[in-house]
Amino acid sequence: MTPLETVRAFLAAAERKDFDAALKFVTPGCEYTNLPMGTVRGPQGIRQTLEPFFAPIEVNEFRVLRVAADGPLVFVERLDRHCAAHGWWELPVTGVFEVHDGRITVWREYFDVQTMQKGMSGAAS
Repeated sequence: MTPLETVRAFLAAAERKDFDAALKFVTPGCEYTNLPMGTVRGPQGIRQTLEPFFAPIEVNEFRVLRVAADGPLVFVERLDRHCAAHGWWELPVTGVFEVHDGRITVWREYFDVQTMQKGMSGAAS
């Protein structure tokens, strides 16, 4: 798989909340920085970050708006749409990935935390 194919497969699994499948695409030492929330490492750290966030979400749609790939680097501009009990809400996100040998070694997500908090609370629906 190319780095872009790896990232697309990872995002598709994460979108459906299949963390077992998604985390097969990250290395044991993968550095995940969820700006402005902080950095964790490895599949377990990523799982401990993602599972609580996605727990109240019934359906995800990760709409890829733009991608750019240069060697092992992949940039993905997305509109992440989430449906929770209070309805749909949206979060613009830019993800930056570094992929080596078919696995993600570095993953950074950039988004506005206030937009996320409003969406999760139902204020943005």
